[in-house]
Amino acid sequence: MAGDNLPPGFRFCPSDEELVVHFLRRKDGLLPFHPDVIPDLDVYPYNPWELEGKAFSEGNKCYYYSRKIQNRVTESGYWKAMGMDEPIMSSSSSKKIVGMKKYYVFHIGEPPAGAWTSWIMHEYRLPDSLGSTSKSTSRKRGQPKVDYNKCVICKVYEQSNDDDDGDNDTELSCLDEVFLSMDDLDEISLPN
Repeated sequence: MAGDNLPPGFRFCPSDEELVVHFLRRKDGLLPFHPDVIPDLDVYPYNPWELEGKAFSEGNKCYYYSRKIQNRVTESGYWKAMGMDEPIMSSSSSKKIVGMKKYYVFHIGEPPAGAWTSWIMHEYRLPDSLGSTSKSTSRKRGQPKVDYNKCVICKVYEQSNDDDDGDNDTELSCLDEVFLSMDDLDEISLPN
């Protein structure tokens, strides 16, 4: 596991911007980064509860790199996208978009009638304008060409309803929770 050589007391709790800028962008540019704790994982054959020991875990969150694909189906269910892509803004004074974030909820069963679970995935990607274009010059001899422009970082966790664990780390904003609670937009009625 990538995190086995970390010093005692190491905690991995990056912001959305840090995940995109310090990990995903460096991987996209084939640049070295330290600590190299997030593994590459083809996640979609795995159910979310099977990620322990395969992905980098910190607390109840699992992190891994994966390829962006359309079909997010596992043996037991599927990941259903919730809402629109959310821009991740730079914290600097320029306030430019450094990445995009998409929310998914795991459903058990066959699409589209699967049962909603408490497993949540945040998928982080670079904005289309930041995609790499000169990968062939950075590639080592004999290594297959990998399209890192389609690489994403995924953060998976099981959302709990009890707050007595002492962890005040807020995962979702009120707006995020509204998006995740909507199963079908047609069922929503707004006041006049």
